[in-house]
Amino acid sequence: MDPKTALQRSETLMLDMDGTLLDLAFDNYMWRDLVPRHYAAVNDMSLEAARDHLFEQYRSVQGDLQWYCLDHWCEALQIDVMQLHHDVNHRIGYLPGALDFLRAVHEQDLRVLLVTNSHPDTLALKDAVTGLSDYFDGVISSHNYGHAKESQSFWHALKEDVDFDVETTLFVDDSQPVLQSAADYGVKMLVTVTRPDTGRPTREDSEFRGVEGVADML
Repeated sequence: MDPKTALQRSETLMLDMDGTLLDLAFDNYMWRDLVPRHYAAVNDMSLEAARDHLFEQYRSVQGDLQWYCLDHWCEALQIDVMQLHHDVNHRIGYLPGALDFLRAVHEQDLRVLLVTNSHPDTLALKDAVTGLSDYFDGVISSHNYGHAKESQSFWHALKEDVDFDVETTLFVDDSQPVLQSAADYGVKMLVTVTRPDTGRPTREDSEFRGVEGVADML
């Protein structure tokens, strides 16, 4: 279904945060650049060695709730990852057109839910910087359920918590495994954001209907 039509037909709109509303450039900078540099300095090793080590650790838990858990990384890396987030919070920002989109759907007769894998501490920081929670009827972190969005257990818990109709719910996310999980659960209207990071080119490889940015659905 065309993304604009899907939005018009939806009764519940579920939106991811990072890479859907907020620029994923912040997270990519944090985990691919700042954390490795800090880890290299603390452990007296080269940046290249630090990256190799960290990226292997990232891959080992990717898609699991641990991957999104700041407590896990603080303990595993023995560095204050949350403090690093605060140190560069000026880099947190909306994707082009995302704030206008939120203002527009907020005015519509539509239930709008933020559905994110973001850790509650990161979520609170990003909300403090951007004020995005003002535009939602509910804010859900997968950490509240103990399962990442990639897991079917997450969708069952979400259904029990907020109740939604898979036929009239539109879910927008930049992650292909997350969208596939939603599809497997039965959510019919799915849209992917093809440019989640403004510092990188548009993605061309999704099997889901895509928009470069959420504002393209208006």
